Amino acid sequence: MRQLPWLEPGDALPDPSTAWGIADPVPGLLAAGGSLDVDTLLRAYGRCVFPWFSEDQPILWWSPDPRMVLQVADFRLHRSLRKTLTRFAQAPGCEIRIDHDFGAVIRACSGSARPGQSGTWIVPDMVAAYTELHRAGHAHSVETWIDGELAGGLYCVAIGGAVFGESMFTRRPDASKTALAALVCLCRRFGVQMIDCQQNTAHLASLGAHEMPRARFVEHVARAREATGPAWRFEPVYWSELLSARPSHPT
Repeated sequence: MRQLPWLEPGDALPDPSTAWGIADPVPGLLAAGGSLDVDTLLRAYGRCVFPWFSEDQPILWWSPDPRMVLQVADFRLHRSLRKTLTRFAQAPGCEIRIDHDFGAVIRACSGSARPGQSGTWIVPDMVAAYTELHRAGHAHSVETWIDGELAGGLYCVAIGGAVFGESMFTRRPDASKTALAALVCLCRRFGVQMIDCQQNTAHLASLGAHEMPRARFVEHVARAREATGPAWRFEPVYWSELLSARPSHPT
């Protein structure tokens, strides 16, 4: 059995192509150890690697193959969500805010678990690390506000034109989907082609995400990270990127 590389703080991450495969105990696992400082996280995401671990584990680094991605041109705007977004865009008490309260968003996301995991993966060390990444300008929150209250949202990592979705939460029906739709609109407006979703889930697939070979994803990120990224603000006119388009998914 292959031995998992152990990293000391400051060590370079292994090449993503060396991550464990389907014949290994945990496919997609690349390395353990290291640190979660801003420079390490930026190097990791730039090479299509992300951390994911529980509170009783060391830092674990992943690069799954295939990779789940959402091509923003393929976002499925189902009829019910179109109605929800149309009402939201027209209601005076509803708005999308970006980076208004990143801390509240990541703390709310930390209360949720990924599929197949019994506890949260957004442990306190992750909250602290991504808060620092936000302060450095590379982690962003997209927030759904209704009548002055944070109703749902998501946070993501961005390096140039490469956008990596991390986690979302909701306190009202469709509030997290509204935030994701807003991120899709923002990406369309500024020419960002895809949003990384990391792992395959039925929910993401229902919204148009699909799997991509890791090698192709690595090539995409290498190009996208050098491109000019979006302006991280949301204007109501951006809803037209979805709502003005002819419905292609009627169900």
